[in-house]
Amino acid sequence: MKYVIRFQKTGVICYTSHLDIMKVFKRSFKRAGIRLAYSQGFNPHPKMGFAQPLSLGYESLDEYIEFETADDGSQIGAEEILARMRALMPEGLDLISIEEATHPKTLAANTVAAEYRVTIPVKEEERPDALWDARTLWQNYMGQENILTLKKQKKKKEPVLVDIRSKIQEMLFYPSEEELQLDMKLDSGSDSNLSPELVITTVLERFGLTTPRNEIGVTRTKIHFKEHLT
Repeated sequence: MKYVIRFQKTGVICYTSHLDIMKVFKRSFKRAGIRLAYSQGFNPHPKMGFAQPLSLGYESLDEYIEFETADDGSQIGAEEILARMRALMPEGLDLISIEEATHPKTLAANTVAAEYRVTIPVKEEERPDALWDARTLWQNYMGQENILTLKKQKKKKEPVLVDIRSKIQEMLFYPSEEELQLDMKLDSGSDSNLSPELVITTVLERFGLTTPRNEIGVTRTKIHFKEHLT
């Protein structure tokens, strides 16, 4: 049987790496008495995976993990799996729901976009009052024909200048006296992917903000798929 669990990752556990979260689930399945199916070959591994890796320090309200059990579902049903797993999750990992998966592709292959909420504290002296309204900020940023920034390449040592404008599907600005909130929908997946970090960098540069990166909060609020998961 193949299942998908939707969960949230909030609080201090957002500083736990993607690989360590995978270990948490793997050990919890074992402790819960849920036998996972394994791949074939010289180095078999459990059939489980996330829709998209979540960057260290990011919170998320819409995460998904898919897994395949070695049982046919007659021994332990979906709701029993969810109940057992919930009892073993550390604080900050909240399991929302479980469904039997029928989609042929993996979650990662099915992902096309992701939505994020970014909160940037802003110093009063850096807030450009003449530009500090949602419409003007949007026009100033999204009105650019090209949004250029440096991106590190996997195989090359030197960063390469890239244009991220076409990968930003939606962008909304919510300015206030103390912060700038960004709600954005970005390409995400194997076909096209844009990191929120590149958007954050270009927004800071565009509006002359010097907010330290460690003061900026990022939450993934939704993952979009090509087709229904169940």
